Amino acid sequence: MTGGNAIRGMRLGSGTISGDVERGESAPRQRVEYWCDNGHRVDPSFAVDARVPEIWECTQCGLPAGRDRENPPSPKRNEPYKSHLSYVKERRSDADGMELLDEALSRLRDRRGRSER
Repeated sequence: MTGGNAIRGMRLGSGTISGDVERGESAPRQRVEYWCDNGHRVDPSFAVDARVPEIWECTQCGLPAGRDRENPPSPKRNEPYKSHLSYVKERRSDADGMELLDEALSRLRDRRGRSER
């Protein structure tokens, strides 16, 4: 017994070969070559009237690729991971840190002194 699905066994998007005719012709395309620092070539296609980007990501290594084979763009500089403490140390000196610590400890001691009474 079938479930009553009229399109059973058909692939989504499948249709007659004349489906291309029904959709119309595709826009004229142009292929653009990009080169990365490792010498890989990437050649995506763009519509003829589209704005072509100066930099494209290399599909083989992920580096930025440019249109000039002899002078590809330099790789992005990866900043090492910084912890929250690293950022705090950039903004405050050790003396500032000690001063804040002393203030926090004195407040804590004051609260404990009041609660013990």
